[in-house]
Amino acid sequence: MGSVAQGPGRALRRSRFQPNDFGLAEALGGLAVGFVLASVLVALFATASGHSSHPSSFGSDVVDLLGLWAGLVGAAVVASRRHRRPATAPDAGARRLGGALGDLAADFGLAFRPWPDLPLGVAVGLGSQYLLVPLLELPLSPFVPHLAHRLSQPARSVTGDAHGPGLLLIAVLVCLGSPLVEELFFRGLLLRALAARLAPLGRRLGPAASVVAVGIVFGLVHFEALELPALVGFGMVLALLAWRTGRLGPGIVAHMAFNTATVVSLAHWR
Repeated sequence: MGSVAQGPGRALRRSRFQPNDFGLAEALGGLAVGFVLASVLVALFATASGHSSHPSSFGSDVVDLLGLWAGLVGAAVVASRRHRRPATAPDAGARRLGGALGDLAADFGLAFRPWPDLPLGVAVGLGSQYLLVPLLELPLSPFVPHLAHRLSQPARSVTGDAHGPGLLLIAVLVCLGSPLVEELFFRGLLLRALAARLAPLGRRLGPAASVVAVGIVFGLVHFEALELPALVGFGMVLALLAWRTGRLGPGIVAHMAFNTATVVSLAHWR
């Protein structure tokens, strides 16, 4: 990609996005392992806490997230390690340093540039939260009573009985952890794997189909019916950012800004 001095417009036009001919099997396996591990950890937490019927929402949500993340991050690491290119002399030292994790930057675009990633990401994240989401939810309003309240319920349930340090931990997980893990998996591993599989559709249709598919998967794995249109739309926006820039930095910042706006709003109305 061009130098920073070229500005964000030219940077967006000169993408380094590279489809990967690997990773789809690992992505599907990582999702399955993550959901199973999350369920097991929630059950173990419920038993250990002595409230197997109604475990603490705060505690169960934390272990649920950690279990799912283990599967998602594990899938990316396994894919990168299994398909690493042989180290050449100039980069041998760097590959040895990151050997335990594979090469996440090269394989999935896990990179960040303060300019333009920071302002671009903040603008996209807040724009999606306050413009895109209400627009996508608008068609539901005539059919769903108290739509705004019902749409906020999933987020409220995450912070429901958390206070003080517990609330801070949830905020860190949601505002920092989720964006990092989900961008690495969905817009790094899954998007690049799908882009290679769908490449025969053409230079434009193939990437477009990949962006749409990743957005749909991203929305579905949240298991929130009313929020599905907004989640799918936001997932497509994040996939488009990764495709246009060739790295995950802008999407991570956008995801952080999006989630932080939600958490701040909930904290304000508690």
